[in-house]
Amino acid sequence: MAKPQHTKRPGPFETLLDYEVRSLAHDPGRPETVEAAGHWRGVGFRLGQRRLVSSFDEVVEILPLPPVTGVPGAHPWMLGVANVRGSLLPVVDLKQFLEGERTVVHEGQRCLVIRQSGGNVAVIIDELFGQRTFNDTHRAEMAGEGDGRYGHFVGQAYRLADQTWGVFNMNLLTRTPEFRQATA
Repeated sequence: MAKPQHTKRPGPFETLLDYEVRSLAHDPGRPETVEAAGHWRGVGFRLGQRRLVSSFDEVVEILPLPPVTGVPGAHPWMLGVANVRGSLLPVVDLKQFLEGERTVVHEGQRCLVIRQSGGNVAVIIDELFGQRTFNDTHRAEMAGEGDGRYGHFVGQAYRLADQTWGVFNMNLLTRTPEFRQATA
């Protein structure tokens, strides 16, 4: 009878060594190319099936989803308010605001904190991809990124590694009367 094979989990030292190897293998590019004319950087995220990216200028910070206290009588997409380091932030389910479909909240859920007149607001996203860098050669035709309510907020797209990224304008979102009134 053969003994069952158990794979040994790597210890802390092996894990750190793996991090170092992967970090040294990563090539972020030269700083002068990242800041060069025609280059654009943003925060990549997913809402439903759409891959979107918003400018770093529009995203204040990225947080794990804090505990949220509901607000009676609020829109269904307005989940409530959260106390983040002593400041109350309205928390919005962005997918529900745009598509009418509730985001499935899971452990490790992230939200983007964005600037809004009168105070910041947190918007829940389905998945965070982190920094994305594009240049003018990556510009692409929009193919569905601007459908439905997204059309008001997505004005251009980039294509990189067989993925199309719609540029989501958070500033337009925070100036939309329906959004602004509910989160003020």
